[in-house]
This record gives sequence, C-alpha cells and structure tokens, in this order.
Amino acid sequence: MHFLYAVINFLLLAGVIWLFGRKTIRSIFTSRRERINRELDEAEAIEKELASAGPEAEPEPPAAAADDAFEAELRELRSGLEAELAHIEEQTAEMCRNMRREMLAELKDEFVVELKERSAALLRTEPYFSAFRARQDEIADEILGLITLTPGDTAYLKMRDELYVTLTSAYPLEERVTDRIERAARALLDGAGGKISYRVRENEALIGGFQLRIGDTVYGYSADDELYYLGSTLRKRPVTGDEDAAAFAEEAEETIGSIRFDTRRYQRGHVISVSDGICWMDGLADIMYGEVVEFENGMRGMVLDIKPDRIGCIIYGQYEHVESGDTVRRVGRIATVPVGEELLGRVVDPLGRPIDGKGRIWTTERRPIEFGAPAIPDREAVSRPLHTGIKAIDALVPIGRGQRELIIGDRQTGKTSVAVDTIISQKGRNVPCIYVAVGQKDTTVAEICERLTACGAMEYTTIVCAPASSSASFQYIAPFAGAAMAEYFMYAGRDALIIYDDLSKHAVAYRELSLLLHRPSGREAYPGDVFYLHSRLLERAAQLSAEAGGGSITALPIIETQAGDISAYIPTNVISITDGQIFLESDLFNAGQRPAVNVGLSVSRVGGAAQTGLMKQTASKLRVMLAQYRELEAFAQFGTELDSASRAAMESGSRMMASLRQERYTPMPDWQQALLLYAVQEGAADSFPPERMGDYERQLLVYMEGNEPELVERLKTGKKLDEQTRAELRRALAALREVEEDGKSA
Repeated sequence: MHFLYAVINFLLLAGVIWLFGRKTIRSIFTSRRERINRELDEAEAIEKELASAGPEAEPEPPAAAADDAFEAELRELRSGLEAELAHIEEQTAEMCRNMRREMLAELKDEFVVELKERSAALLRTEPYFSAFRARQDEIADEILGLITLTPGDTAYLKMRDELYVTLTSAYPLEERVTDRIERAARALLDGAGGKISYRVRENEALIGGFQLRIGDTVYGYSADDELYYLGSTLRKRPVTGDEDAAAFAEEAEETIGSIRFDTRRYQRGHVISVSDGICWMDGLADIMYGEVVEFENGMRGMVLDIKPDRIGCIIYGQYEHVESGDTVRRVGRIATVPVGEELLGRVVDPLGRPIDGKGRIWTTERRPIEFGAPAIPDREAVSRPLHTGIKAIDALVPIGRGQRELIIGDRQTGKTSVAVDTIISQKGRNVPCIYVAVGQKDTTVAEICERLTACGAMEYTTIVCAPASSSASFQYIAPFAGAAMAEYFMYAGRDALIIYDDLSKHAVAYRELSLLLHRPSGREAYPGDVFYLHSRLLERAAQLSAEAGGGSITALPIIETQAGDISAYIPTNVISITDGQIFLESDLFNAGQRPAVNVGLSVSRVGGAAQTGLMKQTASKLRVMLAQYRELEAFAQFGTELDSASRAAMESGSRMMASLRQERYTPMPDWQQALLLYAVQEGAADSFPPERMGDYERQLLVYMEGNEPELVERLKTGKKLDEQTRAELRRALAALREVEEDGKSA
C-alpha cells in the first residue's frame, strides 16, 4: 500500500511539473530572448555611433553570435527537457507495469484459494459424490496395479518383520473392496517374507475416493489430491501483467479441463518434534539428502540428516507454525533458488525472496542449492585478472577470474571494505556480483546497499541477506544459495564475482545445526565435516574451459580471526581450500596503513598470471623492496644506527608503503596503479615526505591526463613497457618535477 501511495504521489508530481512547469520554462526563455534583443539593440546603436564617428573603430558585430548562442542554448535545453520527460515517462510506465503485475499475482493467489474451496464444496455434492462411490472397483484396480515395495519398505521389514497398511476413504467402502485390497497387500508382503498390520478408516477430508498407504508410500485416488495438484499447477504458471479476469478464468478452465483423475503416488510422514528450527520426522524412508519436504500448513524445509529411525530437516522461516503430529510429504525435488538477470539490483533472503520492498522478482529460472563442482577436465588455469582497484592487492596479491582468494583478519580491520571496493571496481566490466551477508547486522547490510547504490554498483549486484537475527537454517543455506545464483552466470559463459561475508559465522551456524541434529562434535566443538562443508562450497568457483562455456566464478570468502590467530581451526581449513589469502593486520590498520594488507602473510598462488603485463613488470621488485623495508624497520627499533644505504632504503620503503594507502570506495584503474608505483620506484617522488604521498598521487594523475594523453592511452593497453615508453615516462616525470619546483619557487 505504501508503494501504491508512492507511485500516485510521483504521478501527481510529474503532472504538476508538466502543467505548471511549462509556464516557468517559457518565461525563462522569454526573459532570455528579451535580454538578448535588448543587448542587440544596444550593440546596433553603438555600431551606428562608431560608424558616424569614422572608419577607425571596427568592433565585431555581436548580433549573429548572440543569436546563434541563444539558439544553441535553446536546443540544448529543449533536448535535455525532452530526454528527461521521456525518462520520467519510461520510469512511470515501468512502475505501473510492475504494480499491475504485482496486484495480478496477489489476485491470482486469492483466486486459486477460492477456486479450490469452491471446487471442494462442489465435489461434495451430487452427482460427483455418488460417482466416486460407484467407481470403487475401478479405483481399486488402478491402485493395485501400482503398488510395490520400495527400498525403504524392504529395509523396514528386515528390522521389524511387519509393515503397516492403511486404507483411508471418504465414505464407507464395500467389504468386498476392502477384502480384495487386503489380500493383494498380503500377497505383496508374503513375497518379501513379511507380515502386514491392516487397518481401514474413514476421513471426510478426502472428499471423494480413497488412499492406500503401504509403509510410507501413499497410493491415492481422491479429490483432495487432485485439488492439491490443481493449486500447484495454477501457481506455477507465470504472471505476465497483461492478464485480465477473463484470462484468469480461461486459464483455470484450461487447467481444470486438462486434469484427469488418476492415481497419485507419493511418500508421507509425520512430525515427531520441532525445536530451534530443527524438525524430526518419521517416515519418508526413501528421501534423499537436500530434498525439499512440505508440511500440511504449506511451509517447507530441507533434509539435512537421515538416521535409521528418523529424519532431520531444517525449516524455512518461522518454525513455530509446525507442530508435532503434523503430516509432511515429499515434494520430489532438491532444494532450489530462483536465479537470473532479474535478481541483479535486488536484496533477497536465502530462498531468493525479495526483502527490499521493490516487489516480486519475476524469474522462472531456478538452480539447486547444492550442486557439484566442475570436474577437472572442465576447468582451465586462471589467467585473466580481476581488478579490485586496490593498489596493495592488484600489485602484490593479484586475483584472477576463477580464483578463490581468502580475506582474513580480526574484526574492524577493513575486510568488508576490501570486498565492497572490489564490487565497485567491476563497474563497466560486465561482471555480475553476488554479496552474501551471513550473520551481519541489518544496519551493516543496509549501509553496504546504500554505498553500492551511490556508486552505481548495485545495478549489477545481488545481496543475499541472512542477518544475525535470522535462524541458523537461513545462515547455513545462504552461501549455497549465493553460489547457485553465481553459477547461473558462469554456465552461461560469463564471469561472476561472489563474496561470502563471512564463513566464520557460517561455520558457527552449521555447528549449531549439527549439535541440534545430535552429531558428535570435534575440535573446538565443530563437527568433523565442517571442512567438507566449506570445500564443497568453494570448489564451485572455477574458471571453465572454452569447451565447457568459458565462464568463471571468482570467490572471495571472508574469515574473522581472534587476536590475529590464523592457526585456528576454521582459518586453517579455509586457507588450505583457497588459492591464497589477503591478511589484514590490526597493527597496520591502527597505524594508519589502510588497507592494512600484511605483505608477508598475504599470498596469491596464481601470482603474475593474473596481472597485466604492465602491472606485472612494475610490481616485480615491489615485494622484495617491502620485505627489505620491514627487516630494516624491525632492526631500527633497537636504536641501531644505519648506514646511508640502509637509511635510503628505509625512506624509499616508507614512501612506497605510504603510496599503497587508499581511501575506501575509491578503486583505481590498473594503469594508474602501475604509473604511481613506477614513479615511486624511479625516485620521482623523493621530494615528497611519506605523509604527503596522497598529494603527489593527485598531482601525478592530473598532470599525466592533462599533458600526456598519448602516453596515458599507451599505458591503458596494459602492455609491458618498452624502452621508448620508459624514456617518455622519465621525461614526463622530470617535467612534473620541474613544474613542482617552479611552483615552490613561485
């Protein structure tokens, strides 16, 4: 309703601007025309006076120039106004289409519920009720033609030697029908060497027909089953926004006309207990891990544990509405989430449902939450860079497309800032981004969304939000849902970026679920398969070969350490899975070195293969230079006097460290990073103290873009520096130094 009010207010505002703004614009143009005409008259008068005075004065006639300027300005204003109005009309039309589609979808849901209720009431009347009773023998023939023992029934017979068989009908059945079904069931179990416990009961909720349950499998020929599948079929059909009441009625008529009463086969169980989002169920003997189950109130869950005597699942959403004794049935598919281009620019929960207040997400594509990683023959080596825009990372710890690079460090050291900067840096590079927030505060996720929107990065980003206030179940499936959304782009041949913020809280959520599922705990109370949990998640990120489509997923998992302890259980697990790590140190962060990348503990196992030729050539000696600086800095802390060469290395190293500092949300292109590093290594910034390296960076970039455009274009290609380019760079840097010295002397 608030959205509707917002749209109405917007339309009213646009109408007011159109009705009353035209007069204002016309008055502006009229006053400007009068002013220009007045100036033209004055200029003509001056020209006549000068002409009468003599031929010496020859002022330029301003009339034509002024008139041309006015016409140009008028055309520019008119084109701008037309473009703005066209944009407003397009936005208004899109908002109206989405609003109509949203309202039609809600109307369709209400229509389906009412249709089922009316159909149920109709089927309870004559002649439908009598028609079901008259077809008892035919229904029995169809059911008995399908009954069989499932693997779960066979296993149950081996343990208990007896299987329960229940015949449920909407009305009293004839004795010959019940006896016939009993004989067939006994014959089936006699062949398996088991006995049956046979029971006949009535249930008016079936409306018409009856159901035969053998073990956990239900063979149903009833009106209740048909109405259930009728509602499911109608809800699955997409809403385009062009429908009307007649279209809904026609669709319902077509669906009802296509339904043929038939024997339905499915498995059903019941709820034993529910606590803390974990549901224990009995039955469903043939269910698979990761499969979806549906409770009788419409809520769903995902199977996470299968024991000989019971099944454990997590419940999506509020588990308070599921109670002991409720029936539950298999849906028949693995858990999936919606995927596609429609999710970009949206904030969704781990099930793909929008939580940003922008309406439904209209996509029909879905992918399984749990999916196998690409096989080794389908992969190829990482060789293309994924620019983060951060100097300290692109130069020292390069990341390639298809790589898995861990971001690790204590809390409040800038881990999320590095991830957000990387997303912002993908603007214009055709790299969809998925940001998975696990266990974060709602305000933190809102700030990230606002920042991405302000930087124009939200339009190619999807935020999967499972905040700290959500259940452990949602926090557990959130990274897998994000991986499924990223896989849509990878298997379509595109490059995607996914960020898991953070896997430490994901491991804690999995530990909570495992303890509730009564799994034995191991080191630090984590279950023994927590390594497999993160490995099967991160292995889904890869660079596919050209034969497999050529797409890629670059994964940047985040791990939070305690007091810089990277040897803890979860950090060491993820370090061994990924292709390197970026370690952010608290001491560097507190000292003002931001991003606080510890070059000694940070590593990329892809290395220079993920760098352009320019950056690889420029940063080749940088790591050694900084390592020497750290050693000299540690040595100088003891008060030892250094020789001139060591002092020069210390000054150069401190200047280089200062040049690697960078403000948040200001990613730099690759050529600018390489240019700055080259200038500092060549000593062009020696006249600047380390605390003024930011000023030198700004002066360098402004001077190069303003005075050396051809050289800048050559650097943007990313190719290695040849001797000619080096000579031109030295000349340009020397010219910049002269400009600086002239400025100081002035």
